[in-house]
Amino acid sequence: MKEDTSTVNILDKVTKGEDSENEIKMKIARLLSQLDLHLLNHYLKHISLEISLNPTSVKNDIEMLKNFSGKGEQTVLESISYTSDYEFSNGCRAPPWRQIHGEICYVLVKPHDVETLCVTCSAEGVFLNGGKTDNEGEINYERKGEIYKDLVTFLKEKSAKFSENMSKQEKRFSDEKEKKEPTNEPPEKEEAAPVQKALTGSGKRTLEKNQINFGKSQMTKRLEPSLSWKATVRFKEYRSLLRDPQEEKHRRRPERSGPPVKPGRAQLVRKSNEKIEEIISESSSESEEGEEPLDRQEANADLPSEYWQIQKLVKYLKGGNQTATVIALCSMKDFNLAQETCQLAIRDVGGLEVLINLLDTDEVKCKIGSLKILKEISHNPQIRRNIVDLGGLPVMVNTLDSPHKSLKCLAAETIANVAKFRRARQAVRRYGGITKLVALLDCGKSSAEPAQSSLYDARDVEVARCGALALWSCSKSYTNKEAIRKAGGIPLLARLLKTSHENMLIPVVGTLQECASEENYRAAIKAERIIENLVKNLNSENEQLQEHCAMAIYQCAEDKETRDLVRLHGGLKRLASLLDNTDNKERLAAVTGAIWKCSISKENVTKFREYKAIETLVGLLTDQPEEVLVNVVGALGECCQDYENRVLVRKCGGIPPLVNLLVGVNQALLVNVTKAVGACAVEPESMMIIDRLDGVRLLWSLLKNPHPEVKASAAWALCPCIQNTKDAGEMVRSFVGGLELVVNLLKSDNKEVLASVCAAITNIANDQENLAVITDRGVVPLLSKLANTNNDKLRRHLAEAISRCCMWGRNRVAFGEYKAVAPLVHYLKSDDPNVHRATAQALYQLSEDADNCVTIHENGAVKLLLDMVGSTDQDLQEAAAGCISNIRRLALATEKARYT
Repeated sequence: MKEDTSTVNILDKVTKGEDSENEIKMKIARLLSQLDLHLLNHYLKHISLEISLNPTSVKNDIEMLKNFSGKGEQTVLESISYTSDYEFSNGCRAPPWRQIHGEICYVLVKPHDVETLCVTCSAEGVFLNGGKTDNEGEINYERKGEIYKDLVTFLKEKSAKFSENMSKQEKRFSDEKEKKEPTNEPPEKEEAAPVQKALTGSGKRTLEKNQINFGKSQMTKRLEPSLSWKATVRFKEYRSLLRDPQEEKHRRRPERSGPPVKPGRAQLVRKSNEKIEEIISESSSESEEGEEPLDRQEANADLPSEYWQIQKLVKYLKGGNQTATVIALCSMKDFNLAQETCQLAIRDVGGLEVLINLLDTDEVKCKIGSLKILKEISHNPQIRRNIVDLGGLPVMVNTLDSPHKSLKCLAAETIANVAKFRRARQAVRRYGGITKLVALLDCGKSSAEPAQSSLYDARDVEVARCGALALWSCSKSYTNKEAIRKAGGIPLLARLLKTSHENMLIPVVGTLQECASEENYRAAIKAERIIENLVKNLNSENEQLQEHCAMAIYQCAEDKETRDLVRLHGGLKRLASLLDNTDNKERLAAVTGAIWKCSISKENVTKFREYKAIETLVGLLTDQPEEVLVNVVGALGECCQDYENRVLVRKCGGIPPLVNLLVGVNQALLVNVTKAVGACAVEPESMMIIDRLDGVRLLWSLLKNPHPEVKASAAWALCPCIQNTKDAGEMVRSFVGGLELVVNLLKSDNKEVLASVCAAITNIANDQENLAVITDRGVVPLLSKLANTNNDKLRRHLAEAISRCCMWGRNRVAFGEYKAVAPLVHYLKSDDPNVHRATAQALYQLSEDADNCVTIHENGAVKLLLDMVGSTDQDLQEAAAGCISNIRRLALATEKARYT
């Protein structure tokens, strides 16, 4: 008001005079006053845009949006939920190490018109983050877009449907918000009033000093929560998992201390705190400890004594001499470091930085103690990420060059634990770790000989084992696999594979198993004669070693030569015998996978029948996890390509469980099941069982599956079903919308789907009524559009479908009108004899129309067909001769018409 009064006084003085000069002064004063107001309004508007969020306002917004969410069309969202159910005492749901950056919580929002959004709510505003990662399901905290002032503004920008429905609900939303917000305000004023009245003199000064300290501590807490506070909430989170959810709900309510601060007030407090921090020096740690006695008391009550003891030991590590450091490390190692509380205690008090720094010292004992602790606690996913963030991997990689074998072992084992996620694996490669780890394998060169009692040899074996363990973790990356190969890792791994030390063999075979997914590795594995040793180690009594050997064979058996080597070295009999032990599901999955891939060779299928493996596989079709079922069904699908095995599967009762698996949702399992059912459907008696169990309808329904591989496999399986079913035409027509579904699949972009559907149409069109129906559904133009393809598999089945569809009405003429004839002539230049036969048959049918004969002749088909008349394939001979005959008759008729 003082500023307003002074302005009025100036105007009074100006208006006392009557001359024109005073009038000009008055106008200038008014203009200045208006400018002043304009600047103030603009500044206030600018400040209002910068108002930060706080946990209470974010929580209120989310609760309001939940009330307006649901499945209805009038709701603003389908759903909105937190990524974490745990709420800290300060109202935040973000982990403490993210609260340092001002982040409050993470929300999954599903609007009506866009995909699910993973949103970060922070003090600065609301923004889209990277969502949940695939490998460990954690949040990718990186910002992926602009920052918005609040959640509603963010959603209006991202979802048009939200904006539309929100505009309808705006009044209700604002009313609900107003009902909640004013209730937080009065208690603050009621408490403030009596305090002001009670203050006098020194009391005011004391209060002002406390307010300054309080403001500074609040600012410090906002930027970086204290270590003990972080430990408290971490252990609370761990403890809350063990508590009853209802008890936790009641326990959480009294934790709110005082009314929440509104956004505007939070902004003012933040601004004043920043000024205070500029003026007043940092307070001591003792005064900060006194700021939050309630939290500290609660921490003392909740946390185990080990937590505080570890914190004390970390202090000795930070400030003690060499002897004290070694003693502290030994004492810390005595704790149960596998317990999460102990792991987080080391991290929360800054122990990770100290342990990593100790690796840079020249004292071997300190390094060994530090690595022993890091090796134990790095099993925790959070600790692993913290080690990478703190730059621990480069130091560990450098430690691999140490002349001390104990240090090499510990460093390699710790790297093996840390390199469980992509960023860590990249870091190991970037700092030259792959080459150094491969070099460690050379220490085991004497391990191929009988084990000796010397400590030196035992240490060599241990160094090689740890190196293989680290390479196993790193080999999950394609780039690292290439780096291992280029560093000469395969010959060294092959040499270690001959050792008799089982604890060495497991990481060696594990590394080979990971790398064998690449073709370059499979060729190198054959060259190094590794398959023989893999088969040999299948005879080990160690179940884990058996599992990894079977998995390595599974990866390598894509190659025919490898499948033959497994048979020659007696691996098939051992694999069949391992099927009898079904308790270890991981090993069973690996063994069935190896049998599946080896069954691709017919010679191996004959051996499996001798070893009674097929009967055992049929028994595994029920009560097994999907990982096992995928491999079991895949193996049966390969075995049922032989007539004897199809009969064997039927007699063992394998058809019903196979048909039952057609109702699953696992993509890989559905692909294998449809292939197995299709193979069994070749035998009429098995087909009767499939039809009785409604298997054909289930196969037809899989044509609607969103995965192209499942669609294609189902279409291939339908072909023998239609061929071997009595009254197949009536059965096909009984499926409501089935023929239309098949015709529409010709619009697919997937070549395998198109080829399989063309094969199905060829069988469907054997029935004249079905051919008439698919003709009405537009099969001719859709087939004609596919004619310009270079894929021989599609060419063959497309030509067969065109040949069969020519049998109805004026379809021959229609194919000519849709320009399908000329591309077919080019199929005759293919190298595939099956394509030649199908194309010749199609051209023979098309040549029944005079216009098509002209097109065939003009595109040079006669010369190509003449060569095929001399083929050993009788069907090809007849079709080629028939087409030439039609062309010749047309030419003769034309000449006769000309002269008569």
